[in-house]
Amino acid sequence: MAFVKDNKRYKEMVVEEGVYIPDTGIDYPEDNPYERLYRPKYDRKVVVDENYPYIDDSFWTRFNNWWGFNLLLRVGLRIRFIFQMGIKYEGRENLEKYKDVLKNGAITIGNHMFRVDVPCIILAAKVPRTVKIPMFAPNFSTKDNFFLRVVGGIPIPETGFAATKKFNEAFDEFHRRGYWFHMFPEAARWNYYKPIRPYQKGAFTMAYKYGKPILPVVLNYRERHGFYRLFGPKSLPLLTVKVGEPIIPDKTQPRGVEVERLRKLTHETVCKMAGIIHNPWPYKMD
Repeated sequence: MAFVKDNKRYKEMVVEEGVYIPDTGIDYPEDNPYERLYRPKYDRKVVVDENYPYIDDSFWTRFNNWWGFNLLLRVGLRIRFIFQMGIKYEGRENLEKYKDVLKNGAITIGNHMFRVDVPCIILAAKVPRTVKIPMFAPNFSTKDNFFLRVVGGIPIPETGFAATKKFNEAFDEFHRRGYWFHMFPEAARWNYYKPIRPYQKGAFTMAYKYGKPILPVVLNYRERHGFYRLFGPKSLPLLTVKVGEPIIPDKTQPRGVEVERLRKLTHETVCKMAGIIHNPWPYKMD
């Protein structure tokens, strides 16, 4: 498999000694960091407009969220991560060290590199069940609809002022309730990609608006070996999830200036947490 070796972004990347770079045979794009590599099957039609229930406090929604989050995610997926991905956690002492900063909620961000990377981050950062995650709306029209809603997914309207207004009002209410948020600034998922792609600014705009700290959580890779070869091919890496220190927005600064500072600082922090000395992508493309 020569895809990673020949990819121009990988050629430009410099990492710390001992950093493992998996090669899964994926031909990653070299110039468009937001290209969607995966085309799921759309087997239903979920309309995301001003009538979508962005806030749903019904009994069945709350019940499904409770059992799905606690049993499916915290038990079922935790077991899968232990055996299939050999999951390890680093940096969790930051959760206790900064508990006063995080007590009113935070925005976790991570590298989008695995179909169920959200649960990895939720478990690593001990994120409460009251987490809300802006997500790509078409994915709610797939078989993953139930799971996306259980983990707190809220579809981002693609068009329509009225729908966007309802979406924003919902997050205003979630913030009022003290919920945590999670976002992937890289936007699209690229499986087991090592470089950190440019960040879109939505997460940092939200951090400034609500005064929420950003908590970076990075998924790093280890070579599959020994016992773990029973649960996946050698090309599938094991995971180490690293929790960083919170990055605090400065509300005394102008919005545009502070959003850019947060975006740049977070990108630099994540690169460092990933063991990357020189990252081949800039922190932004706009």
